[in-house]
Amino acid sequence: MASIHHQTFIAADPDAVWSAARDVGRLHDRLVPGFVTATEMLAGEGAPVRRVTFVNGQVFDETIVSIDDARRRLVWTIKAFEHHNGVLTVAAATDGTHVTWTADLLPDALAEQVSPAMAHGLAMMKAHFEGSR
Repeated sequence: MASIHHQTFIAADPDAVWSAARDVGRLHDRLVPGFVTATEMLAGEGAPVRRVTFVNGQVFDETIVSIDDARRRLVWTIKAFEHHNGVLTVAAATDGTHVTWTADLLPDALAEQVSPAMAHGLAMMKAHFEGSR
């Protein structure tokens, strides 16, 4: 199973970054504008599901597994993949925030596409919060 890890430092308040991350229906305007163009929460029973449209036109339905405010940890899965477990953590750092994004996925070959997209998403998040877009 491929396991991808990316981390960035953002010169922003960790509470502000976490507030945007935990607002799972607003990726497109609060967390990663320019990387995600639309987020729609789908009706249904059970765990929340969001439909995410990326700037490249790809659309994925993601099930929200956990929003842990105490640990500032968000977990989701992408339904279209054989296996996907995404984790975003937000941690306080000196003068800002450390954000870590991890994804475990199958098939392994997806890592060649997913890893650069994750790195780009974190770069867009950093630019958004630091005002350097």
